Amino acid sequence: MNSKYKVLKYESNNASNIDDLISIEEPLEITIKFKNKETWVENTISITMRTPGNDEDLVRGFLFNERIIQKIEYIDKIESVGENVGQYNLKNKIIATINNSENVDIDKIKRNFLTNSSCGVCGKTSLDSLEIIKKDKILKSLPKISHEILMKSPSILRENQSEFSKTGGIHASGLFSEEGNVIAIKEDVGRHNALDKLIGFVLKKKILNPSKQFLTCSGRLNFELVQKALMSNIGVLIGVGAPTSLAIDLANKFDMTLVGFVKQNSFNIYSNKERIIIKN
Repeated sequence: MNSKYKVLKYESNNASNIDDLISIEEPLEITIKFKNKETWVENTISITMRTPGNDEDLVRGFLFNERIIQKIEYIDKIESVGENVGQYNLKNKIIATINNSENVDIDKIKRNFLTNSSCGVCGKTSLDSLEIIKKDKILKSLPKISHEILMKSPSILRENQSEFSKTGGIHASGLFSEEGNVIAIKEDVGRHNALDKLIGFVLKKKILNPSKQFLTCSGRLNFELVQKALMSNIGVLIGVGAPTSLAIDLANKFDMTLVGFVKQNSFNIYSNKERIIIKN
């Protein structure tokens, strides 16, 4: 989703007024509704800045990736609520009704998940958010990705983005088959939101198969992207930018293959090279 803005462009010693398409960034207030004994309770757990569109997938992926829910089936329904507001006339509030709330610790959730789109872990309010609920490692033997397919995936990702070519200001996450075919791609101004949207979508459609698929993301690879991918047992995470030290440490801990600085003829493998087939 984008909007047209007036811009003064300077190029080759000339200045001109042009119309430019800019990616929209709007807040989304996420509330969960659940039963406390016999009483229905609503609690706002996060306000995130996102690109409007695929909001249900974003919420679904967020709740699963952050382990607020253990199974996608625990969500009864997701609905936008309230009045349409702002210059884009949007609903910026959403409620997810949870049918299994035995393990909901709302005080802990509210401490941990005050987030924003531009910074993952630093936007959270407690070091408790660094806890990894996942205990098991990922099978090292699968998937097997050829280095040619690995290097092509970022350009395929960009070619299939609907918004990047228009604005240049939006991130994407794409799920690919080990043969390099696109399974699904989602976009957002926040790289973490893009991944939440993607995971939420493929879980709903029941098309996630980590033993035969891999994930490619625009931008740099940080701790939170690795954490979210691990929650779905994704064994190969590829990015066009650099990983952080914490992202590498986490990938190593759970046997994820982490690949960064992917270009048309080069890349760096930072952990678990066994899944990448390199032909000399």
